[in-house]
Order: sequence, then C-alpha cells, then structure tokens
Amino acid sequence: MFRYRRGVTFPSLDGPLLAVGDERVVDFLDRFGRRLLALGRRYPELASLGFFLRRAETGRQLSRLDGLRYPRGVVFHVPPANVDTVFVYSWALSALAGNTNVVRISPRAGAAARAILDVWRSMDDPVIARTQHMISYDRDDELTAKLSAAADLRVLWGGDDSVRALRKFPLAPHARDLTFPDRSSFAIVSVAGWQRASEARRRKAVEAFFTDAYWFDQAACSSPRGVFWVGEDDVSAVFRELLVAVAEEKGHLTEPAMAVQKRVATYGAAADGLVEKISFDSHAVTSLESEDLLREWLGAGVFTHSKVSSLAELVPKVVRKDQTVTHFGFERAELVEFARKTGVDRVVPFGSALEFSPVWDGYDLLAEFTKLITVTG
Repeated sequence: MFRYRRGVTFPSLDGPLLAVGDERVVDFLDRFGRRLLALGRRYPELASLGFFLRRAETGRQLSRLDGLRYPRGVVFHVPPANVDTVFVYSWALSALAGNTNVVRISPRAGAAARAILDVWRSMDDPVIARTQHMISYDRDDELTAKLSAAADLRVLWGGDDSVRALRKFPLAPHARDLTFPDRSSFAIVSVAGWQRASEARRRKAVEAFFTDAYWFDQAACSSPRGVFWVGEDDVSAVFRELLVAVAEEKGHLTEPAMAVQKRVATYGAAADGLVEKISFDSHAVTSLESEDLLREWLGAGVFTHSKVSSLAELVPKVVRKDQTVTHFGFERAELVEFARKTGVDRVVPFGSALEFSPVWDGYDLLAEFTKLITVTG
C-alpha cells in the first residue's frame, strides 16, 4: 500500500488499460481470495470475501455482462472507514472490468482491513502493481483534487456529508460519480410465520439476525435498526429474550463508551417524542417501542420494535433512504409485491444482510465499471 505524504511522487496512472475480464486479474483475485480465506477463522468477514474472489465466482459475474464492453479508465474509490471489507468488493469488480484503480484506505481502517493490506503487500504482481493502487492519507484536499481530476469514474461511499464534501472536487467533463450515501435498513417478521415456527427455527432466525446487526456494531448500511412485526398479536417479547440469550452466548461485549452513547441517544429519542417505551433488556440489547423506524444510528444493539397489521400498511412508511429489508416468515409472492410497491434495493432473508452483491443500491457494479461500445456495418 502506498502511504502518501507531501513531497512523495504518486505512482503514475498513465499506461494502457487492461481488458475486461483480463486473465491476469482473474488469476490474481483467485490467489488473493485464497489467502484471505486462510484468515477466515480470525476475521470471519474475510471468508465471505475470499469466496467472492474465487475464479468460479468472478467468471460467473463476467458472464452476466452483455454487449461489447470496455473499461471506464481510471476509477477513484473512497470507501467508508466503518466496514473493513467494502473497499475490496468495489475495487475487485472494477479491476475485473479492466480499470486502473486508486483506492483511498482510511487511516482509521480496522484490523480486518489491515490484514487484507498485509496480504496485498505480500503478493508482488507486476501487472497489479502497475494498474492497481491502494493508498492511505489523512485529509489532503490537494491530492483529493488531483485524483478526482484524473478519474473517469469516482466511487464515493459514506455519510451524506462526506459525499457532499467529496463532490466539491471537480471531475473531468466526461467523468461522473457513483455514490453510496447514508442508507438505513430494517427487518420484517410475519407474526403468523413466527408463531408457526419451531423453537429451533426461531433460535436459528435470531442467530441470523444477530449476525446481520452486530457484525459491524450495527453501523453497516444494510444492518437492521428496527423490526416491524406484521400481524395482530404481539410476539416480540420472545424474540427479544432470544436475542439477549444469543448475544450472551456469542460473548458480545459493549464498551463503556458505547453503553453511555446508547443511553444518551435513546433517552434523547424519548424526549423528542419518537419512542413510547425503552427497555434495556441487557448490556447488548436495547429495545424501543415506536410507531416507526428510527433511522439514525443510536448505538450497537438498539432496535425499534413497531407493529403493522400487514405489509400494505408498512408500504407508506418506507422512504428513499431505506436499503435492505431482512425478512422472516413470509411467502416469496408477498415479498415481491412489497418490493414492487416500495422500491427498496434489497429484500433478503435473515442472515444475508451483510452478504455483498454485485448489484448494490440498485447499481449493477460490474456494468457501471465498464462502458458499452456499439459497432455497426
């Protein structure tokens, strides 16, 4: 990884582009993924990433592309600091598309990101070294401006304010932004489906919900911040009890600062009239009864619980900011109809919220990282 500081020459972004689906990139990603898989026990999120980079998976993604495709050119990625693996998914698909890439890694990146970069540094590949650049730097408007001006596509992940700030740096007239700003997500549970489920299936569902919510301290855009109970009966108490038990079994620890953050945030929401009841179920689980989802992050393990009689009643509560809906107990036809009426980006089962997909926030990333060429005659 290149660590930029003033007075140091940045690697050149000139030179020929790779081809879409270049075999050398496919081979590197496969080897890189295998190395990451070996770290999966220490960093479970790297196991999913490693599988995503396998030759079979990248080949499957390339097979989806239609028409005559050509790389965009130079792609400048600014991923978020709070989800350590996003930058690899974004970069890998762009590299697979044949682009020259510059990925800015936050100096605040976590342990999993550092492990990824250690593997990256150990793989001395001349083609990758020439065309793919992982860099880290503190705030430097001059460098950000230069990289933005050189980019054919800029990929921005993060909060709304971060995206707005980065958009102030001009792009070339032909270039454009691909943005992934603040999003919110929630879960839906069919009361009837929950009541029909066996104790074992309920337990498995809550374990999957725990993974969705707690893996990145509920800060991932796709992690649920609340649960809508769809039906007439109130069955949330059993779910909450199971979640407390699962959190304890998993050994989830709440740092003192986080505990304070949660109490301040939840009491603030109550003072604003957004919450009807607060229950500190355990150090790891805080439950809020509310008529609607609180979309702002209130701290790891804070969930609103709301009741609606049907999915149709939930439809007007969904907003443009909502991204992922995790579900339990519904028929597929119900979910398809709900998605058609709301336009949410993803509707996935419990346990799948954090599974990265090449179609993200409604964008087919591999297609976005290429351009279509027409030839007639």
